[in-house]
Amino acid sequence: MGFFDRLKKGLNKTRENLTNKIEKIIIGYADIDDDLLDELEETLIMADVGVQTTDKLMTAVRKGIKKKEINTPENLKPFLQKQIVEILTAGEDTTRIAEQGPTVLLVIGVNGAGKTTTIGKLAAYYKGQGKSVLLAAADTFRAAAIDQLEVWGQRTGVPVIKHEEGSDPAAVAFDAVKAAVARKVDMLIIDTAGRLQTKSNLMQELEKINRVIGREIPGAPHETLLVLDATTGQNAISQAELFTKAAPITGVVLTKLDGTAKGGVVIGIKSQLSMPVKWIGVGEGVEDLRPFNAEDFAKALFGE
Repeated sequence: MGFFDRLKKGLNKTRENLTNKIEKIIIGYADIDDDLLDELEETLIMADVGVQTTDKLMTAVRKGIKKKEINTPENLKPFLQKQIVEILTAGEDTTRIAEQGPTVLLVIGVNGAGKTTTIGKLAAYYKGQGKSVLLAAADTFRAAAIDQLEVWGQRTGVPVIKHEEGSDPAAVAFDAVKAAVARKVDMLIIDTAGRLQTKSNLMQELEKINRVIGREIPGAPHETLLVLDATTGQNAISQAELFTKAAPITGVVLTKLDGTAKGGVVIGIKSQLSMPVKWIGVGEGVEDLRPFNAEDFAKALFGE
C-alpha cells in the first residue's frame, strides 16, 4: 500500500464521523434549510473540528448560499472540501533546512503523545532520504525515555547522545550540538521532557536548551515540532495553546490518526492556532509517519 492508501485507510473512523455523516444529512434534504444547516454544524463539532473553526466554516457556507455558489444540498460537500483545503494550505510550509551545518529539530510534547516514537520515525525517514542523523536524549527526567530513544537508535542505525537520568537537559543538547558539528551530520533531532504540569520548569528548560543550541549553531533550532495525539481531539488544541507559551513552535506532528474518529482536529489546529501540521502518523510502522500534504489529506478525508 502506498502512503495515500494508508492515509485513506487510517482516516476511516474520521471519515465515518465527518464526511459520511455529512453525506447522510445531505441525502435527507431536498432543499437547504435551517434544520440542514444545524445538523451540518453539529456534525462538524462532533468530529472535533472545534467550535471556532465550525463557526468559520458555517459562515462560509451561509455566504456561499447567498452568493448562489451553493444552490442544492449536493453542493455542500464539494464546497466544504474546498474550504477545508483552503484552511489547511494557508501559509503551508515545509521543514526548514539549515543552509550549512546541521539542521536541528527540537521535539516537544506531553508524555504519551508518541514523542519518542515520532523521533525514531523521523530519524528513519531522513536516513531513507540519504541524510546522516544524530539523536539527543534530552528528556533526562525519565530513564525510560532515554532507553526508548536508544532502542530507536539501534533500530534505525542512528547514534544517540545521552547522559545519566536526571542530568541537565541543556548539557545533553550542548554535547549533541558539538557532536553534530564535529561529525558533520545533516540532521540533529533532540528529544525533550514532556512535563506540562510543571509548565514554568518546562519553559525555563526549553529556553535554556534554545539558548545553548542557538549559541553553537546560529539560527538553531531550525524547527520546534510539537507532537500531539489525535485521539485526544480538542484536548490536543488545549495542549498546543499551553506549549506555545513555553516555546516558539514552528509546526505540529499529529500522531495516531488511524485510531481516532477525531481527525477533524487537524483542521481545528490549523484554523484556531495558525500552526502548520507538518507531519502525520497513520499507523505503527516506521513508514507510517510522513510529511503532511493538505490536498492529499482532504482527498482522503472525503474518500476520493
